[in-house]
Order: sequence, then C-alpha cells, then structure tokens
Amino acid sequence: MSATDDPTHDDDPMYDSLPRDSSTYAGRDVGTGAGLAADLGPDEVLRRVERHLTGRFGPDTGRAGVTFLGTEPIEILRFGPDPDGVVRYVTLGMAREPMTPPEATVRDPAGPRAELVLSLRGHREGTARVLAVLAAVPVVEGRPVVAGAGLDLGEPLWDGARFTAVLIGEPGGLVPDLELAAEDPAAAAAGGATRPAGAPAPVHFLPLFPMTPNEAAYKRVHGATAMRQRWLDAGTDLRDPDRAEVGLD
Repeated sequence: MSATDDPTHDDDPMYDSLPRDSSTYAGRDVGTGAGLAADLGPDEVLRRVERHLTGRFGPDTGRAGVTFLGTEPIEILRFGPDPDGVVRYVTLGMAREPMTPPEATVRDPAGPRAELVLSLRGHREGTARVLAVLAAVPVVEGRPVVAGAGLDLGEPLWDGARFTAVLIGEPGGLVPDLELAAEDPAAAAAGGATRPAGAPAPVHFLPLFPMTPNEAAYKRVHGATAMRQRWLDAGTDLRDPDRAEVGLD
C-alpha cells in the first residue's frame, strides 16, 4: 500500500469475532467530551469513540478485529443497513494515539486523531482487512491521513471490487467531530480558544470515497478537487459498490 500524495446483512467470517459492547475498552466512564489530556488513555479515547458512533448509528451489527505485526489492534464496526440499504463500516483504533508527521521527533499529544468511514449500498465481504490496512497508515508508514489525500492499495477494496484506492473526504458531515477535551470556560467567555493548551484534538471521522485505478491516477495529476468535480458533474453515487468509472477525458 502507498499514499498517492497529498447491505443487506450477510454473514462475513471476519465479523462477530469480538464482543459487542464498549467494555472491550476498560477505563473510567466519564462521558463524551469531558476530561483533559491527563485524564485520557488510549482505551478511554476508544470508549468515547464507540459511544459517539453508536449514538449516531445505533448498535453495531457486526465487528471484526485485525492486528498487524508491531501495531495495536484495529476493529472495524459495521452499522446497518439503514432504511436506504446503506451499510457503514467504521474503524475503531486509529484514534488511539494522535497522528505524528514523519519529521517530528516526539509525539504531540494535541496532534490530530481520526477514524475512517466507508459507506456502501449493501454489505460487501473483505472490507475489514482493507480498512484496517488504511487505518494503520499513520503507524506503519509514519504519515498522517488527512482530507484530500489518496490512499492506493493496488488491490480490490472488497471482494470483487473494481476499486483499488480511496479519496479521503472532509470530516464533520456524516459523523460530527468528537471533542475529547472539556471547554475552557474562562477562555470561552473571553472569546478565545476554548480548548486548553496541550489538550487532545477532537477525533475526526473521515469518509472514504472508492476510486478505480484510473480515477486514482487522475486524482494524482489533477488533485482532489478536480476528482470530486468529475463525480459531481456525472451525478455519481459514491456509495454504489457497482458504479461505473466516471469519464476522465
């Protein structure tokens, strides 16, 4: 895998391999949005992320755990299908630690945190391992995953898919950001920054938009904005796992 710059409820053997409750992550249950950096360990961060997701989508309908050598486990939670038949696959574990730029010599506790969200019409097998690979990029490749970037696996994103890459979308749409730090009342009253210095950054939930090899190549040359405009002009349903490649001439 390399960065390119910048449902019906079917059974999947990868899923249901872990218990379906947030007690998987031990720690104090202090509630979403409360606490400063000193209060938050990795397990508590993931507890809050899971509560945030179930508050948005309801209980998960399946989960899988994937661990790569030398990394912490990544879980993939499956939600849905919703009334429109859309299934959401969300990583749980990427936000365990803040992402650190490759040139940094120490980890910044206030660095960015994120989880990944893939939305598809209908359940597709093979998504768990692929999403875990993508979520491990900050640790394995030492680079943050940010909106506008492309990630190319060079292999299908799910069994039988024509898509081998994803475009990282902007956060804050489908799933709101999760604040991990309590607001600083004095600073807020003075009209200043409401997050105390050194406090953890909010967790962003980054949508993934599947790309064919040709679309990924187009994005590398012309950029994320041009690729999104091609989809918009064509009226592309990016949640359709069987969609045609958009015209790139």
